[in-house]
Amino acid sequence: MNSFTYSAATSVQQAVNERSQVQNGAYLGGGTNLLDNLKLGIEQPDHLIDVRHIGLDGIETLPDGGLRIGASVRNTKLAYDERVRQQYPALSEAILSGASPQLRNAATTAGNLLQRTRCYYFRDTASACNKRVPGSGCSAIAGINRIHAILGTSNRCIATHPSDMDVAMVAFDATVRTQGPKGQRAIPIAEFYVPYGEDPAKEHVLEPGELITGVDLPATQWFRNSHYVKARDRASYEFALASAAVALRVENGTVRDCRIALGGVATKPWRALAAERALRGNKANAEVFRAAVEAELKAAVPQSHNAFKVELAKRVVVQALQAVSTAQAWRK
Repeated sequence: MNSFTYSAATSVQQAVNERSQVQNGAYLGGGTNLLDNLKLGIEQPDHLIDVRHIGLDGIETLPDGGLRIGASVRNTKLAYDERVRQQYPALSEAILSGASPQLRNAATTAGNLLQRTRCYYFRDTASACNKRVPGSGCSAIAGINRIHAILGTSNRCIATHPSDMDVAMVAFDATVRTQGPKGQRAIPIAEFYVPYGEDPAKEHVLEPGELITGVDLPATQWFRNSHYVKARDRASYEFALASAAVALRVENGTVRDCRIALGGVATKPWRALAAERALRGNKANAEVFRAAVEAELKAAVPQSHNAFKVELAKRVVVQALQAVSTAQAWRK
């Protein structure tokens, strides 16, 4: 671990001002990912700015009924908030399916959005990794790539995004709020993550020194009809091999609207737009669900060890859609 200096900010503006004066700095929130990467030598900031005590740890109901989630809200607090459990159940389920109770007690909303991949080669500084050292190559493509992505990949990187929470955030059309040297921004989460393409090291649209201050969730009534399903190698404390956050609005047996996002199979939390288009206006049944997700997975590019993810992702989505459809029908 390289040597670094440390300071604790007391306001958003102070944190942003201080970060703008440091060329190689980083914000410290829960630290559950950053501190690991510091120990591994993956990230080597010269200065850490502690942003845990700058007033971003609340969950606020917006005038329209949506929610504003502070960047420093702990995962446990968010998952068990009654408004989240009632209005966005898939978000609560996604958070509780990840990590361990101890980590969820420390991890933050913003930290989850910025979580780095768990690719073996990214975390091994002796391996070639374009995400860690641009231009060095990608050891995963010809290596052990069972956990890697089948959607959104390039010939430079096939690493998956590891978050469960973010999959639900994408399904719920979240908006990421930030403050930086150029002022405040509201970024639709669909535009927050960038394709790996030629520069896998660039994962999001944040500019240097820009700080996430919160996440807004819209007041969409039928997001109550949502569910998160996660397939993994063991029952707990494990990253997804494939996961899905879905929300359905079904009227008279027909899908009127829907949201589907995939995790564990893509280079970012993956909005399944092709599957959504295939569902809208069709009957809510297993055959239609299967056809919809098959339309999405046509774009999959399996690697040498992870072709099983294509079928696994299909089954996870169908299971989630069936669960929501059945629950909605039962409530009526």
